[in-house]
Amino acid sequence: MFIQQPFDEFLGLQYERTDEKSVKVALPIKQLYINSSGVVHGGIISSLADVAMCNTIGADENNIQKVVTVDLNVTFLKGAKGDFLFAHAHAVKEGRNLTHADCLIYDEKDQLIAKAKGVFFNHS
Repeated sequence: MFIQQPFDEFLGLQYERTDEKSVKVALPIKQLYINSSGVVHGGIISSLADVAMCNTIGADENNIQKVVTVDLNVTFLKGAKGDFLFAHAHAVKEGRNLTHADCLIYDEKDQLIAKAKGVFFNHS
């Protein structure tokens, strides 16, 4: 099950679970996401990484998010252009209350655009 939120729907995110602790999230790039330098705005890329990592934990039985972000770090490696970005996220360590996750973001040419890591608090 994936988290259902209006913001994710606005972004047009498409989800695929690749294994029990991993997800792939596709983001169709809209003109609205392009900054004055002609590349995807860093905030959009950060949101993609955050949403992907949150979904490694999944939703509850009502598709409600069980976690909130405690720490998010994004390193931008290349300006993102094209039609899609793909986030590959996986939970690295799940504790009683905290989950650590990693995420790599690629463009449709399989070029690494950004990498991220986060810590998420399970409030359920």
